[in-house]
Amino acid sequence: MLAALRRDLQAAAGRDPAARGTLELMLCYPGLHALWGHRVSHRLWQHDRKLAGRLVSAAARCLTGVDIHPGAVLGPGLFIDHGTGVVIGETAEVGADVTIYQDGVTLGGTSLHRGKRHPTVGDRVTIGAGAKILGPITVGHDSRIGANAVVVKPVPPDSVVVGVPGQIIHRSQPRPAGASPDLDHTLLPDLVGVSLHTLLTRIEELEARATGTPARPDRHPATAQVWYDQDFSI
Repeated sequence: MLAALRRDLQAAAGRDPAARGTLELMLCYPGLHALWGHRVSHRLWQHDRKLAGRLVSAAARCLTGVDIHPGAVLGPGLFIDHGTGVVIGETAEVGADVTIYQDGVTLGGTSLHRGKRHPTVGDRVTIGAGAKILGPITVGHDSRIGANAVVVKPVPPDSVVVGVPGQIIHRSQPRPAGASPDLDHTLLPDLVGVSLHTLLTRIEELEARATGTPARPDRHPATAQVWYDQDFSI
């Protein structure tokens, strides 16, 4: 237990550049407090003291805003940044060195039946703010779940998931071992934007063939990220 608590502390110190010391982490980080509370409640749950485990879990939720069921299995080195509104269900399993950035993340169930209802998250996975991973699915090692993605199907290792519902993109170059968490959301692919761009380009080509006029310039330059010459109802 002490070794697990120590590793949780080291994970928070290594993944939050705002952390300025061990004492600050121990006193001021609700994600860390929620995780430590879960370590205690999970131990009680394992020793068939389930009511006591639920009481500790409820107290931790009131103090931190993080709702972790005592039956969930959380691996070493998990870091929950900020944490408000994070929900982790009873049969969820989280591997080692996972990072949850940040509020509103849910590892939830999709069934009212007993048994495995919640996801299994592999090692070194990064979960962006507001992401929802639902059902008894597996998220492979070293994957990245983009902010606000809704994941409802299994994710292979070394993948990126974006969108609603989540679209899986396999990394062409797997992340090297020991790399820091992948958090740069400016690098997430825009699947909808690319699809619309391709569709508009195709329409321009077809209109040009039908009318015999040259196609208009690209409406959506890749470097500008701005839509031109098109009215949208907003």
